[in-house]
Amino acid sequence: MATPRLKEKYTKEIVPALKQKFQYKSVMQVPKIEKICINKGVGAAVADKKLVDVAIEEITTITGQKAVSTKSKKAISNFKLRENLPIGVRVTLRGSKMYEFMDRLMNVALPRVRDFRGVSDKGFDGRGNYTLGVKEQIIFPEISIDKVQKINGMDITFVTTARTDEESYELLKAFGMPFVNKN
Repeated sequence: MATPRLKEKYTKEIVPALKQKFQYKSVMQVPKIEKICINKGVGAAVADKKLVDVAIEEITTITGQKAVSTKSKKAISNFKLRENLPIGVRVTLRGSKMYEFMDRLMNVALPRVRDFRGVSDKGFDGRGNYTLGVKEQIIFPEISIDKVQKINGMDITFVTTARTDEESYELLKAFGMPFVNKN
């Protein structure tokens, strides 16, 4: 199996550039992306159980890896929610699948967002991780618009080994993450 394009770019271009910019003594200090977590809440699943199955199928199609359902931790009567009810879907990508998904996200899916000007740089958590919200699952070319019953979004979290948000920002920018230009 061929090495993903972004993995080669990381080892050949990004590592030397970041090592020089942040004055790292070793290549091992250069931050890298550990995993990408995709999470999709399906609130309407309280009424219709089939929506979770549809969401699992969609996320599995988008990522190429089987998604699992998430269950509610406690009962909330106002939302008609009982404990252990499936209410969401998640998947964690690592290795080659992670790089493939990231490539498709940045080069195919995000440019398909209506009125796209770039992703916000406010999604960092202070520990070098970045979370990005997508409003519609139909930006991914793997999803057929005809089969979609309900448009809903998802959260995509990039977990990095970076210690600061600045290091993480530079890492993702080097990969080609289309951040909004700061003016």
